Amino acid sequence: MKIANAILMKEININNVRQVMKRVETATKPQLASLTKLSVVTVNSLVKELCEKGELFEDETIPSNGGRPALTYRYNYDFSLALVMYMNDKQGQDVITATVINLENHILLKEEHTMPVFDQTQFHVIIEQILAQFPSIKGIGIGIPGQTVNGEITVSSHQQLKGIRLVEDIEAKFGLPVMVENDVNAAVSGYCSLQELDEEDHSVIGIYFPTQYPPGMGIYLNGKVVKGRNGMAGEIKFLPMKMDWYSPMEPQVFAEKVYIIIQTVNAILAPDRVVVYQKQVEADAFIRGWEAYQAEQLMPVFPEVILNESFQEHFEAGMRWLTLKELEPTVIQIN
Repeated sequence: MKIANAILMKEININNVRQVMKRVETATKPQLASLTKLSVVTVNSLVKELCEKGELFEDETIPSNGGRPALTYRYNYDFSLALVMYMNDKQGQDVITATVINLENHILLKEEHTMPVFDQTQFHVIIEQILAQFPSIKGIGIGIPGQTVNGEITVSSHQQLKGIRLVEDIEAKFGLPVMVENDVNAAVSGYCSLQELDEEDHSVIGIYFPTQYPPGMGIYLNGKVVKGRNGMAGEIKFLPMKMDWYSPMEPQVFAEKVYIIIQTVNAILAPDRVVVYQKQVEADAFIRGWEAYQAEQLMPVFPEVILNESFQEHFEAGMRWLTLKELEPTVIQIN
């Protein structure tokens, strides 16, 4: 037990040093000891190990109050890279965007591949070529317009995705961990990360209304996405509204249905903000209509309703943020 506890404590300490170095980028050993509250002896050992792994490297010497110059260490943000891929629509065509990022969320590669019909073989070829170019990739994140249940894509606006088992197929072929996320969940996560909202104090709902497709909703509470059973939380197309989302509708009719959805969500979740991604109704007219609607309805709270047209930007930002979180070492707690 003592040996096991010692190993666990070392992992906690090395992760402590790692997180501090990622935050400050450069530090001397005495500075690290102060920032981590660890002894200089412990820091010496951990820094040596991280340098041997390539996660830290020696940087430069700096004056040290009349004593010997102190050696600084720099964090290597390229030690682990992530491959982030997501599917979106551009001018009526399906496009696969592939991005390689480092631990500082800096983009090292970004490329687009037109794929009129999803082809799993071609998808694997794209991954294979990028992995050959960036061998430090240690994880893959994939954003999809759909939902996986027990590893299988069962719900998607893209019929060719249904039935595919992306995670296990890619993990088996390339030997890397893979995470798959729904596009709306990723978008609301991206919105929150870009806004730098306090994780504990904000609840945010993101509702996406694609043109002539059913809407989807992402729920962000306490710093994480609420997924529900089988990841099906937020599938608002199942609300009993008898809507034909696949056909065009008048802007006023569309807006009224959106108001009902917002009121329904508000009654259940009472969010701080509701971010609505839509292009069917002009923004000022939508907000005026919402203000008139909520003035006539009983509401548990009055959330801030924000119209936003940056769905793809938030989708990408969310996928990058979520994939990097997957690369974070698990923090082990000892009771």
